[in-house]
Order: sequence, then C-alpha cells, then structure tokens
Amino acid sequence: MALLKKTNASTLMETLVASVLIVLVFMITSMILNNMFSNSIKNNTRNMDAHLNELEYLYKREKLTVPYQDDYKDWQITVEAITENGTHSVRFEALNSTTNKNITKTIHENDP
Repeated sequence: MALLKKTNASTLMETLVASVLIVLVFMITSMILNNMFSNSIKNNTRNMDAHLNELEYLYKREKLTVPYQDDYKDWQITVEAITENGTHSVRFEALNSTTNKNITKTIHENDP
C-alpha cells in the first residue's frame, strides 16, 4: 500500500476567516461593477446625439421650422435662431430632466 503524507489541517477559525475574505472581495467587486455599469448607462447620450443630428439634418433641408420645442424620452429639446455679432446661427439644445445633463450644438448659417 502506498504511503500517505500527513498534511496539516487548518482550524475552523482559519477557514471562516478565509471564507469571509473571499466573500468581501466578491462583494466589493460586484459593487464596483454595478457602479460602473449604472454610470455608463446614466452618461450615455448616444441616442440624444443621434436625434439632434436628425434635427440638424431636417433644419438644413428646410423641413424644421424654428423655433422648435419637443420632448424626447427624458430630454427637453429646443431649437432657436441666434444672432451674435452680426452672425446668424441656430442652437440645438437638449436638457435631461432627471440628470440635468445639457447637450448644445450650434451651427452657423454659412456652414454647409
């Protein structure tokens, strides 16, 4: 019969401490990942940027009348004509009512 080596067994307290440390590491990791995921969703403005680009396209093709106001999901959109220092421009502005995030695009009349 083969000779078996004796190994030192760990005590119950050592096992509990190791288990608690592993649980703490997983808990902290899950909280960090949850925070990163919620921030990435909250700060994602890709849909609103696409909608503002669509409104800009409609304005350049003279399909959008200015001044223009609209609600898009949680965003309030305003399009208004501005005259500053003798130059005419149009401001596209979107304000999120829940996060108070503001997106502003300005196009000048001489832009293609």
